[in-house]
Amino acid sequence: MSVKSVQFAVAAHIMAALGFRHGEEISSATLAESVNADPTFVRKSLSKLSKAGLVVTTRGKRGASVLARAPKRITLLDIYRASAAPPAFAIHSYPVEKRCPVSRNLKECMLGVLSQAQDSFEGSLAKITVADLVSQIREKTH
Repeated sequence: MSVKSVQFAVAAHIMAALGFRHGEEISSATLAESVNADPTFVRKSLSKLSKAGLVVTTRGKRGASVLARAPKRITLLDIYRASAAPPAFAIHSYPVEKRCPVSRNLKECMLGVLSQAQDSFEGSLAKITVADLVSQIREKTH
């Protein structure tokens, strides 16, 4: 069974919410409500974004977060890397069946393919900013 990671999607949601209300301090509780996720998970995501220099967070009862720089200067690749999400593509970890030529060789053959796919994925993310996401969201709300 394949497990899907939502770390990047949640981090992008948080950043889009902060970008949508750029300049306003937003509490982690409000962000968790927007994501509709556990506040602890949202705070962990905020911590990663803060460590990456994408968000400035104040702690405590009146704690809140704001973007560390303009939405047009933060890419989805920045968020992807900060979220520490696993690679988009991976080779299965099933043991090799030594009697099967496909099983013996496929993983090695796929390494280059998956590396190229990951590079392409990251290249696409590098072209999209938080400002782009916010613009799309604003278009859909009108």
